[in-house]
Amino acid sequence: MELPLFPLNAHLLPGGIMPMRIFEPRYQRLVSLASARGFVLCMLDPQAQQAVRNMLPIGTRVEIVDFDLLGDGLLGITVRGVERVRLGEVRQEADGLRWGEVAALPPWPSVSVSVSPAFIPLVEKLREVFDDYPEYGALYREPHWEDGCWVAQRWLEMLPLSPHQKQWLLGEESCAPALALLERLVQSG
Repeated sequence: MELPLFPLNAHLLPGGIMPMRIFEPRYQRLVSLASARGFVLCMLDPQAQQAVRNMLPIGTRVEIVDFDLLGDGLLGITVRGVERVRLGEVRQEADGLRWGEVAALPPWPSVSVSVSPAFIPLVEKLREVFDDYPEYGALYREPHWEDGCWVAQRWLEMLPLSPHQKQWLLGEESCAPALALLERLVQSG
């Protein structure tokens, strides 16, 4: 399936929610085209030389769940991550909007937090983040605290890991490597 691409320095994973400010005409057009199937948020590759293909291979198909005209006159949208996708061929249109062939990756199986007591500190720390940053916590009306994969995905969105580290974790078949890394980080912190 071919979808429009939106490259960013940040990454959003399935179940994640992100507000965005849209100001470039090509991305305003992307929003108008994305109503049916969404678009793909791709993480920029800091090592890429080629301008058209400066994105890492795993992105997230997102859907627009809300939009608003912001006080500064820009379009504000809120997107929700739907599924991880692998990026194939990329083409660029005259206005700079890029399109990519994408293939859906299987979703990570849910992991009950009750399976391992080691997951509990991850949940507790994430709850603290939601409390300390209420504007972020408010994005998640129904947090899935019981699902270790959901918790791991929120941490992966926030942690200052390198883009290539995140790509490695996103390419895994389950959230187990991400949870193992997060457990080590929480224990050492």
